[in-house]
Amino acid sequence: MCPARAEDAGPVLTPPAELTVPQDPPKVVPRVLDLATPENARIIVSLGRQRVYLRVGDEVAIDAPVSTGKRRAQTPAGDYRILEKSATHASNQHGDFVDPEGRPVRQGVSTRVDPAPSGTVFVVVPVQYHLRLDEAGLALHAGRLPGYPAADTAVRLPADVAPLVYQRVKTGTPVTIEE
Repeated sequence: MCPARAEDAGPVLTPPAELTVPQDPPKVVPRVLDLATPENARIIVSLGRQRVYLRVGDEVAIDAPVSTGKRRAQTPAGDYRILEKSATHASNQHGDFVDPEGRPVRQGVSTRVDPAPSGTVFVVVPVQYHLRLDEAGLALHAGRLPGYPAADTAVRLPADVAPLVYQRVKTGTPVTIEE
């Protein structure tokens, strides 16, 4: 029997944590945030930077990381207005795949783009601080931020930032999603 050689072991895989670049944490400017109202606030999402900005005039009140749509369901760039606000929103497309005992196997999935692991069932999980932007379901909401685009066209906001944004916008607030 021949001893195993290193070159026979196959390629060395890079651990997932080493493939992502850690995002800068959220930055909140209290002086500007205190000035933000539903009448003067606007939202800008940068797809390339994976950041969201709550702006008041030319000043940034919040600068935070986001997770936008993954390759199979990219977040579309464009100019939008908030069509609907919902503090808790349940969608039949977003939730978790759970095993027969109800334990999560994959969390934060979309039935539009994520295949179900064998033997699992889909369970709806409400999203918090939901801001709908179009009739097809494009929205901003609190969600999991793995450090890369992982959403289903949506823009996921950090759980501690989402309520700050939600409180300072209204139906009709402009939202720009840019490359």
